[in-house]
Amino acid sequence: MKKIVVVGGGTGNFTVLRGLKNYDVDISAIVSMADDGGSTGILRDELGVLPPGDVRQCLIALSNSSRLMRSLMNYRFENGGLEGHSFGNLLLSAMEKVTGSFEKAVEEVGKILVIRGKVIPVTTHQVRLKMILNNRRVLEGEKEIYLSQEIDQGYKNIYLEPYPKANPHAIDEIMNADLVVLGPGGLHTSLIPNLLVEGIAEAIRETHAKKTFVVNLMNRKGQTTGYKVSDYLRELVQFLGKDVLDYILVNNQMPAQELIEVYAEEGELVGVDLDDERMRLAALLGEVKEGPRTDLIKRSLIRHDPKKLAQELMKIVNHL
Repeated sequence: MKKIVVVGGGTGNFTVLRGLKNYDVDISAIVSMADDGGSTGILRDELGVLPPGDVRQCLIALSNSSRLMRSLMNYRFENGGLEGHSFGNLLLSAMEKVTGSFEKAVEEVGKILVIRGKVIPVTTHQVRLKMILNNRRVLEGEKEIYLSQEIDQGYKNIYLEPYPKANPHAIDEIMNADLVVLGPGGLHTSLIPNLLVEGIAEAIRETHAKKTFVVNLMNRKGQTTGYKVSDYLRELVQFLGKDVLDYILVNNQMPAQELIEVYAEEGELVGVDLDDERMRLAALLGEVKEGPRTDLIKRSLIRHDPKKLAQELMKIVNHL
């Protein structure tokens, strides 16, 4: 059985895992521990636990339990003292306290959700993501970086504090993989934070696995404004090294113009500017649900389709 390791965080990981779950492959998700926004940030600060949010999404993506259980993990309290917290975040944090280990907590919740595969925190150390902009302003934490509109003016440094060692299980998974998938996801908030953990970039370089980068569909305004595929690669190379990637998976399907206009305030489509033998172009967009035009924003998203993405990744795996 071929082994696929997905490295990232947030909804990008969720999309890839949800598609791959339907194939007969050994799946591992290595998840960023830099998240500090919303419910996750409050739990980190108040309980001293590791961030559960991105891990929760990966567990749900790989779950073979009932729809009710998956809905329960995503349920977010709307009022009272628990307002804003998701049940899944609370469960993971409570399990960490009971077991004394975040890894053990993830493993036990994985059993409850009957997951196919493994979910592994990239590090088991508490870390904060920080960025120093060219104007010398320091962005403190993933949330500040995610919300910043100044990153496209340039930054001097991005780093984790304190500098953490990798989870040995994460290294093992990468070294034993047949395929390592990076992305899609926030460049500065989901992908690079994993590469900043001591030992991860080195393991990705040294593993015999083929490495695939799934390029984002959309740029984020103020962060990757005007970015093309080559710009994403240029940034990744700084942290990963040259000539590490074997495949670059890029969407070549255009969304409806009205949908692009809806997204205009947030960002624009990533430009395709490379003539590179590693590039694999494919129609990867999720279907747009039909509905009243006034419902367009609520009902439609420019996003990767889990099935289409998994199909392309399986084509790569099956040719190894």
